[in-house]
Amino acid sequence: MNKKIPLELIFFSVALVLLYFLDASQQHESLCPLNRLGFSFCPGCGLGRSIHFFMHGEFNKSFQFHPLGFFAFFVITYRIYSLTRKTFINKI
Repeated sequence: MNKKIPLELIFFSVALVLLYFLDASQQHESLCPLNRLGFSFCPGCGLGRSIHFFMHGEFNKSFQFHPLGFFAFFVITYRIYSLTRKTFINKI
């Protein structure tokens, strides 16, 4: 049986793996459009690093980078779970 894997499932799964292995101690080039336009505040900046530190159990650092990092991690994880269930388990 040929099952098509949703692009969203691939994207979120790869994103969490990349965030886990992210070297959060290094300076990085920002992809944030608000940052590139010269704004000093962006409500999403720091979210990736926050998720990285949360996955490594560094909860204080995670909260310092973005207070909603843990929430974003659980939302993404739940979405991966629901897409996996919908794609593979419910179609058996």
